Amino acid sequence: MADVRVISNSTVKTANHRASGGRIELNPWDLRALPLGYTQMGLLFSKPKEPMREKETGNTLIHHFKTSLSHTLDHFPLLAGRLATTQHEDDTVSFFVDCNNGGALFRHAAADGVTISDIIKPVYVPPIVHSFFSLNGLRGYEGITNPLLGIQITDLADGIFIGCTINHVVADGTSLWHFFNTWSEISKGSIQLSKPPVFQRWFPDGMDIPIRIPQSCVNFKQSNEDFIPPPVQDRVFHFSKETVAKLKAKANAEIGTDKISSLQALLSHIWRCVIRNRRVDPNQETSYRLVVGARQRLQELPDNFFGNALMPVIVTMKAKELMEQGIGNPAWQMNRKIAAMTEESFKNMLVSWPASPSFTILSNRNTLFTASSPRFIMYGNDFGWGKPIAVRGGSSVKFDGMLRLLSGAKEGSIDLEACFSPQTLEAMANDQEFMDTITV
Repeated sequence: MADVRVISNSTVKTANHRASGGRIELNPWDLRALPLGYTQMGLLFSKPKEPMREKETGNTLIHHFKTSLSHTLDHFPLLAGRLATTQHEDDTVSFFVDCNNGGALFRHAAADGVTISDIIKPVYVPPIVHSFFSLNGLRGYEGITNPLLGIQITDLADGIFIGCTINHVVADGTSLWHFFNTWSEISKGSIQLSKPPVFQRWFPDGMDIPIRIPQSCVNFKQSNEDFIPPPVQDRVFHFSKETVAKLKAKANAEIGTDKISSLQALLSHIWRCVIRNRRVDPNQETSYRLVVGARQRLQELPDNFFGNALMPVIVTMKAKELMEQGIGNPAWQMNRKIAAMTEESFKNMLVSWPASPSFTILSNRNTLFTASSPRFIMYGNDFGWGKPIAVRGGSSVKFDGMLRLLSGAKEGSIDLEACFSPQTLEAMANDQEFMDTITV
């Protein structure tokens, strides 16, 4: 398959320079993401009628993307800014977003001869998809000297791919899709935003602002230098609305409840399949790490809050318990852990974090991790010539056990972008119990 050819790189700033300026202090939910890779999600479209050349050569589509992005940044000025630090005399450092209109990276590229079928038909996600994103390999703390947002428009033989890369320190998955949704609205001509963003972080009463972190805690570059991740592959599994409903009914029936959600049942099903096909020692403890959102649990946070508002919960079981007790028990354990995440839990985390800063570390051989959500509006992003054909993630934050939940193209369906070792994915493909629940 052909390599991706970069046609141009440019910087897009806010259209209204008065929209920029000021600073945004970061709270512990943001700061925990400093060592994490940028978040990367993209949309595959059929090719619009307009060709994909620059305006200078007589074409308007790329110019339209840049112009609509610039107007979108008027409403999201922090994405045109940079991370910044203040060094304090007590050997601590504080981080904030400087809304200085340094601009977002905009890249126009081409994958000559690559078709939509080349992307969506293979069993495994082709590695070339990772080249459809910019700012690859960067971590959150590198937003001091790099853009916080990178957009790449890649021209395919019969389609285009819009890749969005956002620094996780300033935005979680909810916020990434909030930005994507708004940009598509503006691109299509909308003037009144359906969901104007709110950037002000919430801090508990009495908390010292800015938060000072001991310098010794933020030597992230040193701690990451020696880690060489093992090879992994991506595969997208499709679960129909009917299959998800059956798994939910089965999980609830096994426990004798009606409280287990569709997602909890599905994740339990996946967890059991992975552990079964990794041939884990029956007495080995295995964990599933979920993230729980704060927007619906803290009355101080509006639904249109743009930033990070997540906390992890971890469910741990021995492999033999997972295998012997059906999908109901692990799903119920997930349900109870999530139900225990109250408003007080979120506030306590914010209050206690500055005294003992900890940062999000995701890779662990015996832990599965789920990111994203099928509830995000993905297939509703119409930039002016129709809805997307597929959703794909980039190479950032990829390791053996990373799972992205995506909305399916059909209403009510769910796609799972699974990142595992080639051996695990091959074993899953040969697992009839699992593959019987997959829609081709």
